[in-house]
Amino acid sequence: MKPSRLVLATLLAGTALPAAAAPPPAISVETLKTVTRTLSDDSFEGRAPATPAEEKTVGYIVERFKAAGLRPGNKGGWFQQVPLVELTITNVPTLSITGGKTPLSLAYKTDAVIGTYRVQPRTAVSASDIVFVGYGINAPEKGWNDYAGLDVKGKTVVILVNDPDWQAPGLEGPFGGRAMTYYGRWTYKFEEAARQGAAAALIVHDTAPAAYGFNVVRSSWSGPQLETDEAGDHLDQSQAVGWLTNDAARRLFAAAGKDLDTLTAAAGRKGFRAVPLGLKASVTIENSIRRSTSRNVVGLLPGTSAPDEYVLYSAHWDHLGRCEPVNGDDICNGAVDNASGIAGLVALAEAFAKAGAPRRSLLFLALTAEESGTLGSEYYAANPVVPLARTVGGANIDELNVMGDTRDIRVVGAGKSELEDLLKQLATAQGRAVKPEPTPEKGFYYRSDHFSFAKLGVPMIYFEAGSDLVKGGVAAGEKAKADFEANRYHAPADEYDPSWDWSGAVRDLQLYYGIGRRLADGGTWPNWYPGSEFRAVRDRSRAMK
Repeated sequence: MKPSRLVLATLLAGTALPAAAAPPPAISVETLKTVTRTLSDDSFEGRAPATPAEEKTVGYIVERFKAAGLRPGNKGGWFQQVPLVELTITNVPTLSITGGKTPLSLAYKTDAVIGTYRVQPRTAVSASDIVFVGYGINAPEKGWNDYAGLDVKGKTVVILVNDPDWQAPGLEGPFGGRAMTYYGRWTYKFEEAARQGAAAALIVHDTAPAAYGFNVVRSSWSGPQLETDEAGDHLDQSQAVGWLTNDAARRLFAAAGKDLDTLTAAAGRKGFRAVPLGLKASVTIENSIRRSTSRNVVGLLPGTSAPDEYVLYSAHWDHLGRCEPVNGDDICNGAVDNASGIAGLVALAEAFAKAGAPRRSLLFLALTAEESGTLGSEYYAANPVVPLARTVGGANIDELNVMGDTRDIRVVGAGKSELEDLLKQLATAQGRAVKPEPTPEKGFYYRSDHFSFAKLGVPMIYFEAGSDLVKGGVAAGEKAKADFEANRYHAPADEYDPSWDWSGAVRDLQLYYGIGRRLADGGTWPNWYPGSEFRAVRDRSRAMK
């Protein structure tokens, strides 16, 4: 890692603004309130992509982008078309387990959530041998392979969530200690199981290493599921994928005469070998199939003297739509997550337009299908409307702070990009401390749209408010964050509240503005720190510009 003062000096070199420049921009609280309240209204039905609510959502975003002073950003158009396919389960897929001490019938949603990525009306797994593969990781560079010497073609693999060292007190360990790596993400585990030829892949849920309760799994997986519509209909994926509750997993292991805790401990040690459980799994999944097209919204503020170089802001407009009802309410409105982020995009666009366009262009992306696995950003990154080699860097906004101003901010995925030095300088000027995220084991870095760009080399900063509230301190901040995660995250209760305190959102957006203004008025190209997993691809990309 380069010394921060040197990196910062490089970033600021050639910038029209001095390090302690103009006063912070005016961020419109009225814009933040109006856009968040509007997009999270029941009439938008939770903003699920490829539903009638999408037309209303993207139409409103275009209206606000226009009013803010942006131009259409995709060859004269506001939209990038994103082809999607929607799978909706039409049966009740009970997971049957045989061959053990006691046959098990694991109920859908109560004991297990099962689905498929395959675009087929009917997918079945019949009497598939079950194998426990520990954390389901194949990492040659780390000398770790949970599939070593194992042929799982046609079999069902049971997998633990997160990394083997997620309980480490610090960041030392084969997989970054308690900081989750991509090997710990559920998406990776299903990808690797498919590469290994598994017929089915089941992850054992546990709230601490997963970073959310099973209610979040149930609400996210039990409705219509979206995938990008690609040639091959995803037939290279396992026939069935899903999650087991911890209790259901314990019953499954007990039926095999095994103990989950004992095998979990063994799986955390290097050299672990998969354990056949002597059980067989069967499940049938019936789906209705609907192909559709969703849209990313692309707004542009052209640069004055380097219009072919771009600084990027992103936020996702979608949420879960109709979801598991709570007290009769089945609309997951997604007010904080992420109507507030779109409100932030609009407010930033207004601030930039009012202050005057910078020398480089600014691209504002309102992305679709983040909640379905960052599909909109993945599609954009693979099919960019402006070349990634000409994209200087940027910032992603996922949930604004509505609990009040904080004395600190938290960098998600700290230690990766030179943009962190710029963020630190700007935050220090605000009198705020910059801290690494306190729970890197939750893998937030891999759970939002910035990751789609990072994988292809574009430096993106992603941060969130800390917990040290100016009014209330750390205790009040931690309480507010815990309440949101437990009671409102991905649930109908994430609704607009007129009593919210927007002062923290304003201060955070001033940081977002400062980062974009410095990058767009400057002439340098920030990079990933040496040793970052994204450095090599960025270097290759820049060499091709």
